[in-house]
Amino acid sequence: MKILFIGDIVGKPARLYLSELIPGLRKELSLDCVIANGENSAGGSSVTRDTAKDLFGCGIDVLTSGDHIFKKKESQEVLETQDLIRPLNYGDLAVGRGWLVKDIGGVKVAVVNLLGRVFMQPADCPFKAVRDIIEDLKNQAKVIIVDMHAEATSEKLAMGYFLAGKVSLVAGTHTHIPTADERIIDDFTAYITDAGMTGSFDSVLGREKHQIVERFVTNMPLRFNLAQGDVRMQGVLVEVDESTGRAIFIKRVEYKQDSR
Repeated sequence: MKILFIGDIVGKPARLYLSELIPGLRKELSLDCVIANGENSAGGSSVTRDTAKDLFGCGIDVLTSGDHIFKKKESQEVLETQDLIRPLNYGDLAVGRGWLVKDIGGVKVAVVNLLGRVFMQPADCPFKAVRDIIEDLKNQAKVIIVDMHAEATSEKLAMGYFLAGKVSLVAGTHTHIPTADERIIDDFTAYITDAGMTGSFDSVLGREKHQIVERFVTNMPLRFNLAQGDVRMQGVLVEVDESTGRAIFIKRVEYKQDSR
C-alpha cells in the first residue's frame, strides 16, 4: 500500500495547488491513500466546510489537525461530519474524534492525531492517550498512521520510539520545516520528525515574510497575512505491507508549482 502524508497545509495558495497536483499525483505514484494535516488550511488557521470540501475534493482521504483546529467555530461541524480528526489527547469532552478507521480499497487504515506538550498549550499526555487505544486500533486495522503535532523534536522522536513496532508511520507536523531524518525504526515503523509544509515558500512558515521580520525587529503586534509566491507541497511517501502494517519504504517528497 502506497501512502502519501502531506505536511501542514497553509491557506488558499496551498489548497489551489493541491487541487492541481493531487489528482495527477495519485495516478503517477499509484497512491492508495493520501493523508494531510489541514489545521492551517482556512486562512492559515483551522478548517471550514469550504476548505474541507476543497481538500477532500482534490483526493485527500483523511485530514489531521493540531493546536489551531478550534480557532474557527465552523471546524466543529466538520469534525463531527467528515473525515477530519483533532488531537486525541484533547480528551473525551472535546468535539470530534482523535482517531478513525477508514476502509481504503478494501484495506482498513487507522489514523491517529496527537498533540505534543513541550512548548505547546495544555493537553493530556499524548503517550498515555495513544497507549490506551493502541490495542483496540490494532484489532481493527493493520495499517496505522500517527500524526504527532508537536514543537519539540525530542518529543516527536520519543513518540516514534514509543510506537515502534506498533504502528506503520509516525509523522511529525507543526513546525512547517521538513527534517532530514526519515527512517524505519525497528524494521517496522516509518518515521520523520517533521513532514514539512504545503504553501508559499517565499514566506516565513506560510506568512508574509516582511511582516514577520518587522514583528521580530520591533516587537510590536501585527497581522500576519498569507504569502502567495513559490507554492510547494512537502511530505513523505511511505510504502506499507498491508497484511502486517510493516513499513517497507519512506522517502521525503517535494513538489513545486509550475515545475512539473
